[in-house]
Amino acid sequence: MKINKEINRRRTFGIVSHPDAGKTTLTEKLLLFGGAIQEAGAVKSNKIKKTATSDFMEIERQRGISVATSVLGFEYKNIKINILDTPGHKDFAEDTFRTLTAVDSVIVVIDVAKGVEEQTEKLVKVCRMRNIPIIVFINKMDREGKDAFELLDEIEQKLGLHVTPLSFPIGMGYDFKGIYNIWEKNVNLFTGDPKKDIEETVKVSDLSTGEIDELIGTDSADTLREELELAQGVYPEFDIDQYKRGELQPVFFGSALNNFGVRELLDCFISIAPPPRPKQSDIREIRPEEDKFTGFVFKIHANMDPRHRDRLAFVKVVSGKFERNKPYLHVRSNKNLKFSSPNAFFAERKEIVDEMFPGDIVGLHDTGTFKIGDTLTEGEILQYKGIPNFSPEHFRYINNADPMKSKQLNKGIEQLMDEGVAQLFTLELNNRKIIGTVGALQYEVIQYRLEHEYGAKCSYENINVHKACWIEPDDPKSEEFKEFKRVKSKFLAKDKSDQLVFLADSEFSLQMTQQKYPNITFHFTSEF
Repeated sequence: MKINKEINRRRTFGIVSHPDAGKTTLTEKLLLFGGAIQEAGAVKSNKIKKTATSDFMEIERQRGISVATSVLGFEYKNIKINILDTPGHKDFAEDTFRTLTAVDSVIVVIDVAKGVEEQTEKLVKVCRMRNIPIIVFINKMDREGKDAFELLDEIEQKLGLHVTPLSFPIGMGYDFKGIYNIWEKNVNLFTGDPKKDIEETVKVSDLSTGEIDELIGTDSADTLREELELAQGVYPEFDIDQYKRGELQPVFFGSALNNFGVRELLDCFISIAPPPRPKQSDIREIRPEEDKFTGFVFKIHANMDPRHRDRLAFVKVVSGKFERNKPYLHVRSNKNLKFSSPNAFFAERKEIVDEMFPGDIVGLHDTGTFKIGDTLTEGEILQYKGIPNFSPEHFRYINNADPMKSKQLNKGIEQLMDEGVAQLFTLELNNRKIIGTVGALQYEVIQYRLEHEYGAKCSYENINVHKACWIEPDDPKSEEFKEFKRVKSKFLAKDKSDQLVFLADSEFSLQMTQQKYPNITFHFTSEF
């Protein structure tokens, strides 16, 4: 069957890390191997600042950080690889959580000098909750940093992972000689010349002979033998089934900027990483090889191309085959929709495709129909779970700074909220709009995008809100609920889908309110 063959050659994974650990650089080098781009616009290149192909929003170029999750597809050794590059900056954690619902495995990038950082801890926790298979890549080996064993220990302790090295560094920083690949039993010597480093590996079948001494010098060779012996004594042997169950995490060392150790990572990845996995819906588990198409929207991006006012909904294909111009059921609105120009992603290019298979990410042009978390099927009524809105941590009033442009402002806010950049709450009392975000940097992004994409200017005003909770009364007609609505009227707002939200002004008042109204449930995510 064609579909099984297509499923088995798909690998969809996300790259997660703390900002600046080299995630975007690694993404580019992987594209380089797949022949998807000719040269990487490494963030720190020479006088002309070429920018990374995977960051296409102006604000990302200015700041050198990835804000939007980009989707990049390429072929390597007849395997179709889809990378979801996620924002590392913690202010965009929500976007990253959503992306993790769409991946089948993950590569975690760790900076050799900084070790495990807080953002990495949060994201790995999410991966572990879902048992997503993880490969760890320790980056920037050409700089001085922590000792390999110290790093492996730190990963085990801080991230709660169970690791085993599949490659091992020979020295580091100034003394960095190369990498011994345990997985393929060969040595890749580091010359510092990125063109050479990709190709040349030397097969070393037996470490006890003298051939390795000639390659890297006797001292380094002795150290390597000792360290490898120690590593094999301390760490378990690699077991692919344990890896796929999320119980064992292989570790690779390298330097993405110098293209070093990336091929080893990629070769091992395509041979061990799982093809698309089944996904749980609200009624049953859905397997990729089923005949009928199902998929869900995990991201919406407005104005991918500033020249055309387009919104793109990113849909992960979970089962069956997605076909162009075939009507599919949009479960939430119960309408059939047809898509005449579904896009596939290829670094900066989008191409129109006729069919997509499980594991693929398809971009659908959207006129405002989709919300994050929507499910598409061939008629079956089901919803995929697990894409909630989190309770925001920052709140500000949003004001119109240019009265002539209120229409543009409203349209802009609405589209950006659909995209999941932030959440909009409208006060019941006076209809003032409040924007809640997970991180403060999002306010800048919203302001910037409103001005540059919609031609509207906005200003913010502080508001004292500690937490937003979604309200669910046991009985909407009860006296208790009526009293709650009367007493707390100035703290009540509606979110975008018209659900009632209570904006507590402090931890204390939230606890008091919860005690005073025991029959009302306060939720901290919108999916209840």
